[in-house]
Amino acid sequence: MRLLVFAVLSAALMVVDARFSVLQPVRSQLGLVVEPVYWLGRLPLTLWESATEELSSRSDLAAENEKLKAERLMMQRRLQKLAALTEQNVRLRELLNSSALVDDDVLATELIGIDPNPFTHRILIDKGAKDGVLLGQPVLDARGLMGQVVEVMPYSSRVLLLTDTTHSIPVQVNRNGLRAIASGTGNPERLELRHVADTADIKEGDLLVSSGLGQRFPSGYPVATVTEVIHDSGQPFAIVRATPTANLNRSRYMLLVFTDPRTPEQRATESAEAQEAADRQAQEPPAPPAAAQGAAGAGPARVPADQQEPDR
Repeated sequence: MRLLVFAVLSAALMVVDARFSVLQPVRSQLGLVVEPVYWLGRLPLTLWESATEELSSRSDLAAENEKLKAERLMMQRRLQKLAALTEQNVRLRELLNSSALVDDDVLATELIGIDPNPFTHRILIDKGAKDGVLLGQPVLDARGLMGQVVEVMPYSSRVLLLTDTTHSIPVQVNRNGLRAIASGTGNPERLELRHVADTADIKEGDLLVSSGLGQRFPSGYPVATVTEVIHDSGQPFAIVRATPTANLNRSRYMLLVFTDPRTPEQRATESAEAQEAADRQAQEPPAPPAAAQGAAGAGPARVPADQQEPDR
């Protein structure tokens, strides 16, 4: 019976609320009273969503942080590579400028190996017989002569450096033309000049260039700079030490020089003969055209007998 009464009362209230606005203030007050209950009911869901969002944000931030660290490492690697490429570009530009100053034909080559024997100064380059490399061919870098080829293989060659104890090169003082022999000492930073008279005009700072004697190295290439001259009144020869101008321990790119095998006398003789031949050719009168000569030598054209007109 109570259930029926409450059901009828509920239906009546619903009808009155739908038809009339009498219960509007009561409903507003009831909503104000029930609002804390709604808030308490939503509180677990709100806390769960906040915790989930916080955890997801932290995981996203951690993942993004790891990604940024990886990108930073990649950029640092590229920056290091860029620095290496910049240095390589500088060295290649220096080599290009030096090749422009060389009158002979040159071939660029790269260092690919070093002799592990500490008592020999030899290097391995990436050009060989297939590239036209010759035994005894001079090798230089952007600063001066480095040595000569002593072994040629199909695709590589061995170069004996100036500072090897078995190597010597004829040089001359660029200031006054004084000739001497620069020999290797086994020290990559030192050469010694042998049999230089104690009274010879040579001093610290003099530039030594190749003299071209012996037809092995072309003349005029920088070899070393004099760093020490020791005079001993009791000795006939002075002790002269020099530092190679080439970066023997640091150069990676080099030039192979293709020199003219002819002696200066042969080059001068051939040049004079070529000039005489050109002068003779210029003095000879021009020959008449072949067509004109043929027309002049042929005479009047003959007419066949059956086409000749009868005599009148």
